[in-house]
Amino acid sequence: MQTGDFSLSRIYMDANATTPLLPEVLDTMRPYFLESFGNASSIHQVGQQARAAVEQAREHVANLIHCRPAEIVFTSGGTESDNLALFGLLEPGDQLITTRIEHHAVLHSGEALSKLGVHVTWLGCDARGIISGDALREALEFEISPGVRPRRRLVSIMMANNETGVIQPIAQLAFIAHQAGALFHTDAVQAGGKIPIDIPTLGVDLLTLAGHKMHAPLGTGILFARRGLQLKPLFHGGSHERRRRPGTENLPGIVGLGRAAQLAKDWLASAGNDSGPEKLAALRDRLEQGVLAAVPQTGVNGFGPHGEFVRRVPNTANIYFDHVEGEALVIALDLKGICVSGGSACSSGAVEPSHVLMAMGHTADRARASLRFSLSKLNTDADVDKLLAVLPDAVARLRQLSPKAQQQTLRREADALA
Repeated sequence: MQTGDFSLSRIYMDANATTPLLPEVLDTMRPYFLESFGNASSIHQVGQQARAAVEQAREHVANLIHCRPAEIVFTSGGTESDNLALFGLLEPGDQLITTRIEHHAVLHSGEALSKLGVHVTWLGCDARGIISGDALREALEFEISPGVRPRRRLVSIMMANNETGVIQPIAQLAFIAHQAGALFHTDAVQAGGKIPIDIPTLGVDLLTLAGHKMHAPLGTGILFARRGLQLKPLFHGGSHERRRRPGTENLPGIVGLGRAAQLAKDWLASAGNDSGPEKLAALRDRLEQGVLAAVPQTGVNGFGPHGEFVRRVPNTANIYFDHVEGEALVIALDLKGICVSGGSACSSGAVEPSHVLMAMGHTADRARASLRFSLSKLNTDADVDKLLAVLPDAVARLRQLSPKAQQQTLRREADALA
C-alpha cells in the first residue's frame, strides 16, 4: 500500500471489520458485471439467466446454514438484516429482549423501537461475556401491567461477539425463548464462515449474515426468516424477495455471496487440515500466547476472572495492554504495516471505551487499552511472527509516555509519513 512515498507490505489482522474479496469470488462475479447483466425480474432470456444465478446463490447460502432456500432474504448487509428482523416484526406494545453487548445495528434499533412504544429489556452478561439462561427467563416474565403481557416478544442475541469472539449458547437461549412463546433472532455476522451454523440445531426463527465478513463483496447479506414468519418490509416498492425486500437484486453481489458461501462450507469441512478452522485457531492461540509471554501487564478479554475456558470463534483475540491508549497502539502498529482494531468508536473527538468490555465489568481505562486481533484464513505464521517482533517495543515505547502524549506523538509520525 502506498501512502505518499511511504510503502509497506501490509499485514491485515482486522477481519472482523471486513475481509478481502477472494479471487475465486471475483472470478465468479465478473461475468455478471458485463455479459450476464440482466434484471432478474425480466422475463426474457437475459433476465431469466440472472434469475437462475440469484436462485443458485440462494441455494449455496442455504446449504451453508442448512435451511430452505425460500427462507433466505437477500439484503445489503448485516445492518439491514438486523433492522428487518426487528422492525419487521415488532409493533408498539410488543417486547424486545436483547443484550448490552450487541452490535450497534441491534443496540440502536432497540433504542429506536423503545421510542416507538416497544418495551425493550436489556440483558447484561458475566465477566466472560456470556448471557445466562436465567437472565433470559427472568426477562420473559415481563408484564405491561399485572396479568397483561406483550402481544409479541422477540429475543435478539448475537451468536459471536464482534470484539471478543465469544460464542453464546444460542440453541439453549432459543429453546428458553420458545418455551415462553417468544421468537428468537440471532446476529450471526461474526460467526458466518468461521464456525458451523445449523439452523435446525439452533432452533432460531431469524438469523443475520453479512457477506463482507466471509470474503464476499461489501454491500451483501442475508436474513434467514423461518417459513411462515410474516415480516413487514422496511422499504416500499416491488415484490422482490417474496415481498420482504423490494428493489432490483444486486446480481453480481449476490452471485459473489453465493460463491463465498460455497468456499466457506468447504473450508469448514476441512477441520483438522492445515487450512481449516483448527489451523486458524492454532494461529490465534500462538498470537495470544506470544503476546502474553513477550509483553507484561497484558491479558485476554473473554476468559473468566480465573482463566475459565470460553468458546470463541477461531480467529479472534482481544487483548488488553495496561497503561497504553489502544488508539495510540493501533497507530503504532499501522506505522509498522500491521492493521488491527481498537474495538472502540470515536464520538465527538473522544475515544469511547468499548461498550462490550464495559458490560463485561472492565474499567474504562482497561477497555480503552484493549486491541482486537482478528485473523482470516489468509493470515500466516509469518504474519504472527512479524507482529510479535514489533509489538513489545511499540508497547514499551508508549508506556514511557503519558496517555495524551501517546496519541499526539504517534499522530505526528503518521502525518509526517502521509
